[in-house]
Amino acid sequence: MNQDNTIDYFLKAAWQTVANKYNNIASQHGFTQAAGYILINIHKEGTAVSQIANSTGVKTTSLSRVLNNLEGLGFIYREASTTDKRSVKVYLTPLGVEKRRVAKNVVRGFNEYLEAQLSEKERVQLIKMLAKVNDLASDYDPEPMVMVEAE
Repeated sequence: MNQDNTIDYFLKAAWQTVANKYNNIASQHGFTQAAGYILINIHKEGTAVSQIANSTGVKTTSLSRVLNNLEGLGFIYREASTTDKRSVKVYLTPLGVEKRRVAKNVVRGFNEYLEAQLSEKERVQLIKMLAKVNDLASDYDPEPMVMVEAE
């Protein structure tokens, strides 16, 4: 099996190209692709850290690092719940609202660009195939591999 002829190679290569493009654009506005994605998932009425983790799929340690960075940049602030001190909500500052708008516009613009390059049939087919790959990856449960020593 040749590595550059596998489905996962092309998925990873495509996502890496998209992420690099987003990072390049985001860096022009003072943040990263990951930070932009998190900003998009913070709502006006505040969003619980646990909800941000669930909606973005970002692991807790990475999320904590990005939130600390966003707080340091003045994009967000955090408040503990008055009823449950373990629960923390994240809010956007006025600067964060502006950066969230930038992030949303970048995503919209990039998606408009992609949609203009694909026929409706290709777009629908691509989304169906990616959803199927996502489901298949979630369902995949490999048999334990038996290691055989080479003679």
